[in-house]
Amino acid sequence: MSEQSGWTGPSSQQRLAILRRTRTVAMLGASPNPARASNFVATYLLASTNYDVYFVNPNATEILNRPVYGSLAELPVVPDLVDVFRRPSDLPQVLDEVLAVGASTLWLQFGLFDVEVAEKAEAAGLVVVMDRCLKIEHARFHGGLHLAGFNTGVISSRRAR
Repeated sequence: MSEQSGWTGPSSQQRLAILRRTRTVAMLGASPNPARASNFVATYLLASTNYDVYFVNPNATEILNRPVYGSLAELPVVPDLVDVFRRPSDLPQVLDEVLAVGASTLWLQFGLFDVEVAEKAEAAGLVVVMDRCLKIEHARFHGGLHLAGFNTGVISSRRAR
């Protein structure tokens, strides 16, 4: 996608650097529904990372036994990274909210790709990652995924002893 659009996002090494310097993550559009991707990502982030994770959804009060905030502006901290689970049509408004709170990274989940929003965000000083899953990227760099995308707990043709 990015090659066709002329926009190039951060390289794998740059994404790793983003993940290493991130301390707080706001999940914008997080869902209390365990069948939703955002809930799966939230479960992973809470269990497998040291990030302070905050949930933002004006239609929920609690997700995974944690409070949910109605907007980014209501968070008690300035998040380093805002992980977005919203409709593509919401992205211009999302960018305005992210800029207003002073986050440094805008991370758009799978299926979210808007060159105009990315260029505006970068011009304002944000780092932008689009069409990538925060959970998958973190797991890939921290040994939870094989480069092909599998969980590599034990993959062997040898019989257990």
